[in-house]
Amino acid sequence: MTRTFPEITPEEATTLGGLGAEDAMAILGHSLAEAVRAAPQTPSRAVVRFGCASIEVEWPVGTRVVESAPAAAPPEPAEDLAAVVAPVVGTFYRAPEPGARPFVEVGDEIEVGTQVGIVEAMKLMNPILAEEAGVVAEIVAGDAESVEYGQPLLLVRPRTEG
Repeated sequence: MTRTFPEITPEEATTLGGLGAEDAMAILGHSLAEAVRAAPQTPSRAVVRFGCASIEVEWPVGTRVVESAPAAAPPEPAEDLAAVVAPVVGTFYRAPEPGARPFVEVGDEIEVGTQVGIVEAMKLMNPILAEEAGVVAEIVAGDAESVEYGQPLLLVRPRTEG
């Protein structure tokens, strides 16, 4: 089965909301999964391109694609809690390096701009900074867990004035 999508040039990609490399890779991964899922039988090879980026996967002959259960929806933060969310698709880390103390723990007071974690995407370490001052109420994402764009990483009980 061949599924063709219109070719998007890098110039066009930059005009599509200023997509960065992480977003392009997320689109590629999602498109590849959709193409394989839509195939009447397991393909032996699949290629998905987005501008100048592409993902190519080959399966040994006789490999079966098993559909996984849908991922659970991320928990919605309670009304009085603010979510710190993943800015990109990647891997969330609670500490600056393996074996080090986590940036924050439940109960820690944080200020706007406090680093609360890292999301690694394509070998780039993206610092995750608090956008709200308050107390860490819950750490939703596990250390070294794959996260999606917009997925809550931790919940903060905002500081009340007065």
